[in-house]
Amino acid sequence: MELIQLTPAVWQLPFAVGHVHLVRLPDGYALIDTGVPGSAPEILDALARLGARPQELRQIVLTHSHLDHTGSAADLVAATGARVLAGSLDAPVIRGAAAEAEPVYTAQERVLHEQVMAGFAAAGIQSPRPVTVDQELNEGDTLDGWGQPVHVLHVPGHTPGGIALHLPAAGVLFPGDIVATTDGRAILGPINVDRAQAITSFRRLAGLEGVEALFVPHGEPVLKGAGELLRAATPEQDWV
Repeated sequence: MELIQLTPAVWQLPFAVGHVHLVRLPDGYALIDTGVPGSAPEILDALARLGARPQELRQIVLTHSHLDHTGSAADLVAATGARVLAGSLDAPVIRGAAAEAEPVYTAQERVLHEQVMAGFAAAGIQSPRPVTVDQELNEGDTLDGWGQPVHVLHVPGHTPGGIALHLPAAGVLFPGDIVATTDGRAILGPINVDRAQAITSFRRLAGLEGVEALFVPHGEPVLKGAGELLRAATPEQDWV
């Protein structure tokens, strides 16, 4: 599987559903999201290709609770000892203590969801194993150990406890599933528990200053001019 370098410190490992990102830290690596269940071998191989041992994975940041983001977290923790960080409102789902909130679909989203779930079933993908969340994240938190400021933004709507990571010094935004990209555009991520709230979160991210790079779990990365792309988007019109 191709490992794509996006910046001097960020790599994307693209999966068919749900890309993950590795970020070089001063003393190791962080992983943003973990793919569907069964993705751990590819992620550990990517670490090895970067010259890192499994135990050099320090943090696993889960942007939200859906299985294409949390699916391999338990396996990776077992292999690496990494700490898991996630939004406080999604943490009970990730731990296995609460059920996933049900989305409210538009007609287009329902068709997409059925296609994705059929693909998971055909591939034998099961529900993710619960995993301990070592640190619950909330609006205004910052992440330790990154060597630069990393701001945690609570961006509800896709799930109740979704988070985005903003690295203002680097001009980088990891939006989670609030934002996707397609055909050179930024669009609202589909399949939301609260569409209006998701649009508000999208508009909030579009209002951030100095965002040049946008690294999404679904779609192509944006390496330049991401802020302008976000501000030009029309999330209210997506998936209607």
